[in-house]
Amino acid sequence: MSAAPALPEKPKGKRPIGWIIAAAVVVVAIVVALIVGAVRSGGNDDGAGASGDAPKTVTIGVADKSLSYWSTYTKLAKSKLNVTVKLTNFADYSLPNPALKDKQLDLNQFQHIQYLADYNVTSNDDLQPIGSTAVYPLPLYATKYDKASAIPEGSKIAIPNDSINQARALLVLQGAKLITLKDGGSAFSTTSDIETKKVDVEPLEASQTANALQQGSVAGAVVNNNFATAAGLPTSDVVYQDDPSSANAAPYVNVFAARDADKDDKTYLALAKLFQDDAVQKVFLKDNPDAVVRDESASSLQDELAKVEKDAKAAKQ
Repeated sequence: MSAAPALPEKPKGKRPIGWIIAAAVVVVAIVVALIVGAVRSGGNDDGAGASGDAPKTVTIGVADKSLSYWSTYTKLAKSKLNVTVKLTNFADYSLPNPALKDKQLDLNQFQHIQYLADYNVTSNDDLQPIGSTAVYPLPLYATKYDKASAIPEGSKIAIPNDSINQARALLVLQGAKLITLKDGGSAFSTTSDIETKKVDVEPLEASQTANALQQGSVAGAVVNNNFATAAGLPTSDVVYQDDPSSANAAPYVNVFAARDADKDDKTYLALAKLFQDDAVQKVFLKDNPDAVVRDESASSLQDELAKVEKDAKAAKQ
C-alpha cells in the first residue's frame, strides 16, 4: 500500500495582505476622526459664544452685585452666549483692578475711564476698556437740608478719598458754591487746591461716605452711585449733582475693563455688548433712573483712555 501524499507546510509568520490593508484603513479612519473632533472643539475658543458653542465661564468683578439688572444680565449671557457669568462683588474700589491684573477675574465693571487711567498710570498697568455702560451723576446728599446753600457754614462734608473720585467730588462742591478751587479745579484737584471754603471737607473711604451722613457725623456727603443705592439714600436727599450728559462727562463713562492681552477676545466683547440689550437696559434704568446710558465702541473708549492717561501723567510730574 503506497504512503499518503504529504501536505505542504503552512507558511510561518505571514498573514493575508487583505487583512493588513483592512486594519490600516480602520486605524487611519480613527485618527482622522480624532483630528476632526479636536479641530471642531477648539475652533470656538475665541468665538462670541453663540448658544451652539462650547460653554464657558467668565468671572466679572463688580461693585453692585445686589442690583437686579445683573440677574437679567447673567441669565441672558447663558441663554444667548452660552456663557456662565460669575460675579465677584467688591466693597473697596482699590481691589478689582489688581484682581483683574492677577487673573483672579476675567473682566471688571465698576469704574469710569478717569479712574482706570489713574490706576494704569499709578500702577504701571495697561488694563483696557472694551465696552461702555453709563455715566452716573455724582450727587451731594444732605438729609437735613433741601438745598446746598442751606448747609450751615463750617459744616463737615464727606467726600471719597481716592484721588479721582475726590477730584470730581471737589468739582461738585465748587459747583454747589461751597468751595472754590485753584485755577477753577480739574480732574486731578486735591484738597490742597481748595482756596476758599464755606464747609470743611472730610475725605473718607468711598464706601463710608453714605454711612457718615446717615450717622449724622457730617452735614452732607458726596456719594458714588452704587454706595448710595446700597445705603438706600433717596434721590430726594440730593441737593446738588454734576451733569452726566455734558460733553465734559466723557472721562466718566463707566466701562467693562479687560487685560490688554484680552481686549480683542470675542467672548469678552460680546459680554460687554450684552449690557446694551433691551432686556438688561429696562431693568438697569429701573435700578439707576438717573444714569445716562452710553454705547461706545471699544476703540473709541481706548482712545479716550489714552488721552486721559496722558493728562494723568502730566499731572503727576
